[in-house]
Amino acid sequence: MTDLKKMTVSSEASLRRVMEVIDSGARQIALVTDDSGVLVATVTDGDVRRGLLKGLGMDTPVSEVMHRNPTTLLKGASAASAQRLMRERGLGHIPVVDPEGKLIALALRDGLTGVEPRSTRVVLMAGGLGMRLRPLTETVPKPMIPVGDKPLLERIVTRFQDQGFSRFTLSLNYLGHVIRDHFGDGSALGVEIDYVDETKRMGTGGALSLMPARPEEPFVVMNGDILTTTSFGAMMDFHGETCSAVTICAREFNMQVPYGVLNTEGTTLVSMEEKPVHKHLVNAGIYALSPFVFDHIRDGEPLDMPDLIDRVKDAGHKVSVFPVREYWMDIGRIEDLDRARAEYDTVFV
Repeated sequence: MTDLKKMTVSSEASLRRVMEVIDSGARQIALVTDDSGVLVATVTDGDVRRGLLKGLGMDTPVSEVMHRNPTTLLKGASAASAQRLMRERGLGHIPVVDPEGKLIALALRDGLTGVEPRSTRVVLMAGGLGMRLRPLTETVPKPMIPVGDKPLLERIVTRFQDQGFSRFTLSLNYLGHVIRDHFGDGSALGVEIDYVDETKRMGTGGALSLMPARPEEPFVVMNGDILTTTSFGAMMDFHGETCSAVTICAREFNMQVPYGVLNTEGTTLVSMEEKPVHKHLVNAGIYALSPFVFDHIRDGEPLDMPDLIDRVKDAGHKVSVFPVREYWMDIGRIEDLDRARAEYDTVFV
């Protein structure tokens, strides 16, 4: 990498600043150095997200989450040894340091200059009725409503494609032929697309039972009405690192009480809060699933995703939560669609 300055921060930098560096560098990593340029630690997108899930604030110094003993290469190491080390340890990059420990480069696996292709299958739920978007959805399925000059579902597919995903399954029901006619086999977009058809309302979990074969590796499931800039690759890496059966993407939702709240013990006032804001993590409609979740799905049975997750969890498997801190919009109402259209060029272009 020729410009390491954009990827380096000090150990006093806030998580907010580190997130900006990681996003701008497009490598899902920031490099922590001291005043003399010596590499102190690394911090990844996953490190930051785990810190946020533990309740750390955006102004928390990165020293609270950074990895202090990163794998490094000494200046002069051969390219072959660098590639071998990265493959053995499952790393996408390794910092290169001189004998004094000063950061001088970042080695990239396979000399990557673009996005690494992923074999991960993406299942998009595109069969919804879109009742809250009527009359727009009376003749057009919700995923095909335009955002800019392209349908919402095409925006979703190309967003995945930009991150290296190319294998898609679309679950269809309401006006499914419109979607099938538009995308075909996906070759026009440079991807592979197949379909499952719901003849009745199956729910997200039930629709998975219609797939002709279970995926052989962890896969993505996402609602077909979500516009987001989240890193799907980081989500899948997190899913693998946590050895989870299910990973649920979560979005922070803030709800302000419009009144002064009184905290009491009996009739005695303990404290008073003026218009407090309550923070919650809500389901973002994006999931990573391991193939064995199919053991908990019965053929032809309608099954919503929360019920499937309960079954997996009750069976003793791990369910993890991955925070989405990037742009996210669930286009379920006319006002959501209007906002997404207004923001699209600013956020995505």
